[in-house]
Amino acid sequence: MLEERMGDCWSRTKDQFDNLEKHTQWGIEFVEKYTKFVKERSEIETNYAKQIRNLSKKYQPKKNSKEEEESKYTFCRAFLTTLNELNDYAGQHEVISEDLTSHIITELTRYLQELKTERKSHFHDGRKAQQHIESSWKQLEASKKRFERECKEAERAQQYFEKMDADINVTKADVEKARQQAQMRHQMANDSKSEYAAYLQKFNQEQNEHYYTVIPNIFQKLQDMEEKRIERISVCMKKFADVDRQVLPIVGKCLDGMTNAAESIEPKADSKQVVESFKSGFEPPGDVEFEDYGQAMKRTVSETSLSNTKESKEKPGGKTKGKLWPFIKNKNKITLNSHVRNLIEGSVPEDFSHLPPEQRRKKLQGKIDELSKDIQKEMDQRDALTKMKDVYIKNPQMGDPASVDPRLTEIGQNIEKLQSEVQKFEGWLAEVEERMPSKSDSQRKSGLYETQNSTTVSNNCAQDRERPLSSPDGSYTEEQNSEVQVKAQPIPTPTTTTEFDDEFDDEEVLPTIGTCKALYPFEGHNEGTISVAEGELLYVIEEDKGDGWTRVRRNEDEEGYVPTSYVEVFLETNAKGAMTYI
Repeated sequence: MLEERMGDCWSRTKDQFDNLEKHTQWGIEFVEKYTKFVKERSEIETNYAKQIRNLSKKYQPKKNSKEEEESKYTFCRAFLTTLNELNDYAGQHEVISEDLTSHIITELTRYLQELKTERKSHFHDGRKAQQHIESSWKQLEASKKRFERECKEAERAQQYFEKMDADINVTKADVEKARQQAQMRHQMANDSKSEYAAYLQKFNQEQNEHYYTVIPNIFQKLQDMEEKRIERISVCMKKFADVDRQVLPIVGKCLDGMTNAAESIEPKADSKQVVESFKSGFEPPGDVEFEDYGQAMKRTVSETSLSNTKESKEKPGGKTKGKLWPFIKNKNKITLNSHVRNLIEGSVPEDFSHLPPEQRRKKLQGKIDELSKDIQKEMDQRDALTKMKDVYIKNPQMGDPASVDPRLTEIGQNIEKLQSEVQKFEGWLAEVEERMPSKSDSQRKSGLYETQNSTTVSNNCAQDRERPLSSPDGSYTEEQNSEVQVKAQPIPTPTTTTEFDDEFDDEEVLPTIGTCKALYPFEGHNEGTISVAEGELLYVIEEDKGDGWTRVRRNEDEEGYVPTSYVEVFLETNAKGAMTYI
């Protein structure tokens, strides 16, 4: 019964250790799971910050003139500020990722190693204590069995002695021998009894210590370990929230910066900037004088009108379409404006004569300012080298004064070259300012022409001033040096006009005379041209007249000129209108 009771106690103790071992192992796995969760959150923050930075970088303005032009508008500057604030916003998410890694992931990884080591040590002590008490119990059982055996042997020896002593046939020597044997067995039984008593006392002490001291201490250590684990998880969860909370003020500042940037946008200022940028400086034409057809007199034109009777003629009762520059017509021959030809070929006049007066004045002034800055830089270098030469002259050991002279000569030549450039641009600027209307005259107009004449007068004035003072994009050209001269043609027959026709002023749409296929792609940046893709099919409405351009149409609203060498033309044999002129 005692053995069964002790076995039950040891079994229950072992079961408790097994339960605790499973629970503590589950606690370690939970810490590992939470560490993995924080690590994945950190990776998400890192990737998010990277994507935000890439987005901000993608839409940052490039280093070119177009982006510099855009920077003068408040909404463009606001967008740039938003991109910069967004970049800072991404930086805060990087801070979150770094703090999660350093304050949680690293600490939990190190703590996991310590936790596993401590748990292993406690369960090792528990198994060792269990083995020790089991060993003591086995020793006690062995001494008890030995004592029982000795007692039985002593009892048998005593019975044998008494039997020998009662038998009269047994010699005295045999009786004495039996008596000594019985005494020896009794002594051995007494020794076994003393040994059993000692083992029993020792086992009871060890058992009491095991169940009241050793095992409770081990369980207490396991309990403390578990509480520390839970407390560490609690602290990490608080840090997890604090990491986000710490960056909220800076994130708020970033958002406030975006809001302030949006509130700084000034629509009126931007619209005024547009007016200032595209103001042409042309003076509006004067009133159109009344023409009395009841008297035999030629049509007169206002002195302030920009039209020329030799270059335009009125077409009564019709409305005109916009003219397709850069084509200038001279009787039956189409010629290219020289400045527009430069634009098509990719070159820009050095004096910016392709621009309207106001825009040309700004460009020339900007060029003068740029050259002035370069001159100032060269002069600063010259002054610095002059001072260096003076130091070399006073202290020859520091350097040779003559070594500076080649550089001084080069800088002097550069300054002279830049000054000549400045004088050249200043001359062009003075020429432009002389041709621009005076301030008192310009008070009659505004950058966007707030008031206009009636529709009929406006159309006639537009026809009168379209050639040759402005190009299709509103550029200004000088008549005396900008057009390609052509020889005079013979006087045409009565069926052919001798005046310059207004371009595309016909009420009717020109008929199709054939088709064409684009052999090469053509961008068509200039007004009057049309962009085509390689292999595209278009309708031909006017064939090449010898100037290298063919007029085509894509649909009712899209038509223009393309280089004849860029297309393969298929004319219809019975087509009408093949000899139309523009």
